[in-house]
Amino acid sequence: MSKEPVPKSCGANNYRRHRQGEREDKEGRPYTVRYDAVNAMLLNEFLKEHRTVQELKSAAAKQEATIAEQQKQIEALTAALQKVNAQLELSKPAPQTVLNNQ
Repeated sequence: MSKEPVPKSCGANNYRRHRQGEREDKEGRPYTVRYDAVNAMLLNEFLKEHRTVQELKSAAAKQEATIAEQQKQIEALTAALQKVNAQLELSKPAPQTVLNNQ
């Protein structure tokens, strides 16, 4: 078995692609795609995005729980403030009228 010599004008990888019938674009990237790997790549991308969505949903649920807790605290503080205001109103002395008989 004799190997065909690699032309000096191209590297070994380019020569192998040429021998296998692969074509290249202007930048030297091959046009071909390994179709058997496309499904695996798409699945990996989908799983990565799915994980991101799940993390975002989890974070949103935690934020909603925090917001609900804070809303309850605000309502309790508002009720306490209204109670204190009512007590202050009751503890104020009644206005007194001064008669000026001159």
